[in-house]
Amino acid sequence: MKKKMIPFNKAKTYDQEFLRNFRILKKKTNYSACGYYTKKCEKWINRNLKTKFSVMTHSCTAALEMAALLLDLKKNDEVIMPSYTFVSTANAFVLRGAKPVFIDINVENLNIDINQIEKAITKKTKAIVIVHYAGMSCEIDKVKKIAKKRNIYLIEDAAHSILAYYKNKPLGSFGDFATLSFHESKNMHCGQGGALLINNQKFIRRAKIIRDKGTNRDQFSKNLVSKYSWVDVGSSFALNEILASFLYPQLEKAKKNTKIRVSIWNSYYGLFKKYVKKGYLDLPTQNDYSQHNGHIFFVILKNKRKDFINFFKKRGINCLFHYTPLHNSIAGKKFSISKKIINTNDISNRIVRFPIFSDKKILSKKYFEEIKFYLEEYFK
Repeated sequence: MKKKMIPFNKAKTYDQEFLRNFRILKKKTNYSACGYYTKKCEKWINRNLKTKFSVMTHSCTAALEMAALLLDLKKNDEVIMPSYTFVSTANAFVLRGAKPVFIDINVENLNIDINQIEKAITKKTKAIVIVHYAGMSCEIDKVKKIAKKRNIYLIEDAAHSILAYYKNKPLGSFGDFATLSFHESKNMHCGQGGALLINNQKFIRRAKIIRDKGTNRDQFSKNLVSKYSWVDVGSSFALNEILASFLYPQLEKAKKNTKIRVSIWNSYYGLFKKYVKKGYLDLPTQNDYSQHNGHIFFVILKNKRKDFINFFKKRGINCLFHYTPLHNSIAGKKFSISKKIINTNDISNRIVRFPIFSDKKILSKKYFEEIKFYLEEYFK
């Protein structure tokens, strides 16, 4: 009989808590947005991620698009970012007429290559976007120093990074902006959702307007104006209350689930590290300044990725590769500028990700005993 496949991701739900919240929501009679559970989620984010202000959005893509609008980008403005990221990171700025300037990643943890940033800055550079890949951080204080010196904005794409830290400070609290994802593939989720985090005070008032379709509805709800009207550009970016009520129990248990994921990540690392010494693969570098959240466990194979993935899939382990570099894509070639990119091309052809989610009944001791056996079989 064919063995049941271990899924790459298993989205966690809290059914009883959600049903309880939904009963409360029915009494509140506000299902659309910016209500009771939205405020509870934003309060949790502000407290736990040490950010000044947050806006719940219907996706991380929406949060990135809000950030691009807030920067008031003009045609041919430039935004520096890694090519090794999801399309939304670049698309948000292209939609405003700006050009992504793609630079390389480092080989230690697949974060942006800090040494390339200053070389990519021009008079047209408006912002730097750093992507905390797999919940791991680059030396973000160095990037922040560059941004401050050159008077350009810093954006953290922290889609992978809720409850990850740099020097004991939460990722998402360093940039002028940061964005979170609550897609079902993330550590905490509501099916699909996101948040824009704002640490630069001057953008907060306008963010409320842009979130509310360009209206001053927030002021109206606080009785600061007698009626609300169209005052700026904007769109329907907000997360609805039903999804916020689903997300809030996830946030309440976020620290516990992060510990479980990190424990699973460490179990993988312990099994794979012997094969680094044998020269078969590389692992992400663990350092003193960064504390990840167990979002992704990946290995960088020396060769034969397709064979490796097929080997594990035949044994019921659903392994995947990851991003196709944006600078090589059809749209990337059309809309962006690319600098010297070597590591991204190389690593994107060798990376393999293993299943990781906060369920030790599936990713159990027995599961890791099987992984150990399969590794010995494959690399014999």
